[in-house]
Amino acid sequence: MAYPSQLGFQDAASPIMEELMYFHDHALMIVILISTLVFYIIMSTLTTKLTNTHAADAQMIEIIWTVLPAIILVLIALPSLRILYLMDEVNNPCLTIKTLGHQWYWSYEYSDYDNLAFDSYMTQTQELKDGFFRLLDVNNRMVVPMESPIRMLISSEDVLHSWTIPTLGVKTDAIPGRLNQASFTTTHPGLFYGQCSEICGSNHSFMPITVESCPINHFENWVTQTLAS
Repeated sequence: MAYPSQLGFQDAASPIMEELMYFHDHALMIVILISTLVFYIIMSTLTTKLTNTHAADAQMIEIIWTVLPAIILVLIALPSLRILYLMDEVNNPCLTIKTLGHQWYWSYEYSDYDNLAFDSYMTQTQELKDGFFRLLDVNNRMVVPMESPIRMLISSEDVLHSWTIPTLGVKTDAIPGRLNQASFTTTHPGLFYGQCSEICGSNHSFMPITVESCPINHFENWVTQTLAS
């Protein structure tokens, strides 16, 4: 059962997701105003006797209902194009991570380090510890430093997958033979969960994604321990 607090977006954990939430509220307010105006006009037409149903010419009304929708579309398009530009722009990433989708798990390779690569499988229910999330936690999390631009290179080795983290505003298809690019910056430490959002086979719903954001010194310690092991 979904509670009212669960019916909206998850809390934003990146600047891009914050912009997407602001744009959602901006567009939703415009839709509400238009719907209210249309409902008022319909009710006025149905309830008043001061309506001329035989009007053959109304130039001013035609100008208004042509110009006003064009202005509204511009008000929606401009912030939308700005966010699209921000989502595609990658400037001086401090870390590049390559991820490959498999049936049905993810592989991660930290391109800036030698021999830092691992597979990430869903944690089985019988192996879950207290406080872990069923069908979302994995045995090897993708660890990234917070407040640092991260570039993701995403592809697949078998069928179509989709690397998706809602709280980070990232959703990029993993296509065999093609390398797609995405970027994000986490604004605070924490665990951010996602799943493959492409129907990729019978175990499609069992290849989750877990991103752990931590301070830079903790990230360096994690890299040292991982390479040592």
